[in-house]
Amino acid sequence: MEKYNIGLIGLAVMGQNLVLNMSDHGYRVAVFNRTTSKVDTFIDGPAAGRQILGTHSIKELVNSLEKPRRVMLMVKAGAPVDATIEGLLPYLEKDDIIIDGGNSNYQDTIRRTADLESKGLFFIGTGVSGGEEGARFGPSIMPGGSAKAWPHVKDIFQSIAAKVDGDVPCCDWVGSDGAGHYVKMVHNGIEYGDMQLISEAYHLLKDLLGLDNSEMHKVFTEWNTGKLDSYLIEITRDILGYHDKNGEYTLDQILDSAGQKGTGKWTAVSSLEMGVPLTLISEAVNARFLSALKNERKNASIILNGPEFTFEGDKKAFIQDIHDALYASKIISYAQGYMLLKAAAAEYNWDLNYGGIALLWRGGCIIRSAFLREINQAFDKDPELENLLLDGYFRAEIDNAQSGWRRVIARAAEAGIPTPAMSSALAFYDGYRSERLPANLLQAQRDFFGAHTYERLDKPRGEFFHTDWTGEGGDVTSGTYDA
Repeated sequence: MEKYNIGLIGLAVMGQNLVLNMSDHGYRVAVFNRTTSKVDTFIDGPAAGRQILGTHSIKELVNSLEKPRRVMLMVKAGAPVDATIEGLLPYLEKDDIIIDGGNSNYQDTIRRTADLESKGLFFIGTGVSGGEEGARFGPSIMPGGSAKAWPHVKDIFQSIAAKVDGDVPCCDWVGSDGAGHYVKMVHNGIEYGDMQLISEAYHLLKDLLGLDNSEMHKVFTEWNTGKLDSYLIEITRDILGYHDKNGEYTLDQILDSAGQKGTGKWTAVSSLEMGVPLTLISEAVNARFLSALKNERKNASIILNGPEFTFEGDKKAFIQDIHDALYASKIISYAQGYMLLKAAAAEYNWDLNYGGIALLWRGGCIIRSAFLREINQAFDKDPELENLLLDGYFRAEIDNAQSGWRRVIARAAEAGIPTPAMSSALAFYDGYRSERLPANLLQAQRDFFGAHTYERLDKPRGEFFHTDWTGEGGDVTSGTYDA
C-alpha cells in the first residue's frame, strides 16, 4: 500500500481544516482522533473522495506513514500533548518527527525538544495562526524546534501557508527548541493589544463622541483603507454593521465580559521575567480581567462617581485624533513586542530574524496588516536595530500622530473613559524618550530603608555607593534583602 505523507492527530475544527488544506495541495494525509467516531464522521463528510486515510489507533496511523514519519498534533496544550507523545513513542523510529501545532507554552516545547532528541527523534513546536479560515485556506505558520527536521516539513508547511508579495509564504524556520512557540506567544500578546486598542477607540467614538453603530461602521470602513488597514479593523467594521434577524445590532446585545485562553497572560509574565516593560500588552490582559468583574462593576457604577462631560468641538477632527492615538499606540505595542523577542533571543540563544518574523505575520494570521510591511523593511535596513521606535519611518509616524494621541488621552481622562492601553503606550513613549527619570529618588529610597546602594552620575557605571542616611545605619550594605 502506498504510504501517506503526513499524519495528524486531533480532528477539532483546526485539525480538520489543516488536513483539508494539505489535501488541496496534493498531500496524502492519515488522521486519528481519540474519539474515533470523529474520524469516521470526517472521512465520510468533509474528507469524502480525498486521499485522506482515517485510522482507529495510533499504531495504525504510524504504520501508514512514509519515513521519516511526520506526525502533527492538534490537541489541547499541556498534559494532552505529553500524553499523545507518550502514546506515539512505542511505534516511532529514529529520525521520525513529531509536530505540535497547538498553542503550547514555549517552556514545554524546550523540554519536549530536548527529551525527544535524546531518544533519537525530532520535535517541532509550531505556532499556527489565522483561526478556522486561516487553517483551511492559508495560515501563518511559525515553526521551531529540531532544525534537522525542517527540510522534511518545509514543503508541506510552506505550501499550505498564506502567501503575500508575489507568492511568498508566511512560513519560515524561526529557531531552535521553543522559538516557534515563543514567537506565536508574542504574536498572541500583540493580538491582545491590538484588540484592546480597537475596543478603546470604539469606546471613545461611542461614549465620548456619541456616534451610533452606523456612523462607526463608516469610520472603520475609512480607517481600513489607510495606515490602519488590517484584519482586526476589517472585522470590527463588519461587526459594527451586523444586524440580527430582528434588525438589531448584534454587538449591542453582547455582554461586556471578555474571555481569554492564556497566551496573552503568558506574554505578560514572560516580560516580567525578562525585565522588559511590556506595558501595553500587560494592560490589555488586565483590561480583560477587569471586564470579567461584571457584577462588581455594575454595583460600583451605582456607588462611585465620575465626571460629567459633554464633548464640545469638531467631531471630525477628533475622530482623526482617535485614529492617530490608535495608530501611535499600535506602533508602541509592536516596539514592545520586539523588545521582548530580542530579550528572549539573548536568554535562549535564538538567532531570530526580526524582519522575517514580520513577514510571517503579513498574511494568514489575526494580526495581519499592511503595517507589518514597514516593520519588515525597518529590520531589513538595519538587522541590529535597537528599537523599532528609532527607525526613521516609525519615528516620523509617531511625530505626526502624537499631538492627536495626547489630546485623546487628555479628553478621555476628563470624560472618565478608561483607555488603559492607549494611556500606557503614551506613558511608555514619554519614559523611553526621557534621558532622566525619577528612578534616582527610587534608588535613594531603596538605599535608605534597605542599604541597597546606588550608582552615581559622576562615577563610572558598575561602582556602587551607600549613604548612612540616618547616621545610625553604618557602612554595611545589603546582599540579599530585595525590594
